[in-house]
Amino acid sequence: MRKNLLFIFLFLSSFQLMAYRPEGDTSWKSKYEASLGFSQTSFTNWSAGGENAMSINGMLNVYKMYAKGNVFWTNYLGLAYGLNIQQTDPKVRKTNDKINFLTKGGINAWHNWDYAGLFEFKSQFDNGYNYPNDSVPISKFLAPGYFQLSIGLNYKPVSYFAVFISPIGARLTVVNDSKLTHTEDNNHNLIGAFGVIGDNTTLWQIGGSVNAVFKKDIMKNVNLMSKLDLFSDYRHNPQNIIVGWENNIMMKVNKFISLSFTSMLIYDNNIKYLDKEGVTHGPRTQFRETFTVGFAYALEHK
Repeated sequence: MRKNLLFIFLFLSSFQLMAYRPEGDTSWKSKYEASLGFSQTSFTNWSAGGENAMSINGMLNVYKMYAKGNVFWTNYLGLAYGLNIQQTDPKVRKTNDKINFLTKGGINAWHNWDYAGLFEFKSQFDNGYNYPNDSVPISKFLAPGYFQLSIGLNYKPVSYFAVFISPIGARLTVVNDSKLTHTEDNNHNLIGAFGVIGDNTTLWQIGGSVNAVFKKDIMKNVNLMSKLDLFSDYRHNPQNIIVGWENNIMMKVNKFISLSFTSMLIYDNNIKYLDKEGVTHGPRTQFRETFTVGFAYALEHK
């Protein structure tokens, strides 16, 4: 329990520090990206068939960067949430849900290399369900919650790309729901959730990691942010690399209208696959993509 509180304290402290900028300090750069998209499909006497539906998706990215002398500090906060409703099923369904906070800082070692430390937190806002079953949640806030703390070297050859290489670090998975950790398969074997089983609420992993971020205007009015996270648990099956690969593409039509495409690929050997019949299978590659047309606003401050 004390270890959990330590990680949460570090997260909250880092979040507060990210928002702090001394008055008149020009060493800080800030960028804010926000979008809100709607889609609606309506049919009246439509002979080809179809179903009325409506969806909404919101996204917010905040970047705070500090560089002065041999010291650097970068922060990223990514939030997303989406809902969908269909005429034949009036219940609102979640289509997107993300909380991701990352802070990384260090001092220059030589040329484009820095001694650095990284802290990252990932979770979600709301309950998740294995639709059409919407009575029993299979995930929720801090179920799971991922905390990672690592030290290593940061390589940044250009302003729009950086890769953090850590030979040693800790990864904590939190499942703050005993119902999930006591999940059983069809043979009544205890399988838990997200690698956390039984009366446990956490899973500790010690290992090495690679975290890479690319963010650049790849053409006029088109920006790409790609983030790759790799982690290997030294103590248990180090060959089973945990993979998280996120991509965000924002295309500006004008100052306020944009098209956005987001995708997320996950592979974690600790996460079992539950199909719509409730049958549990081994780990599988997970993929999610969202395409949105709507209002967008970006602000950059130096």
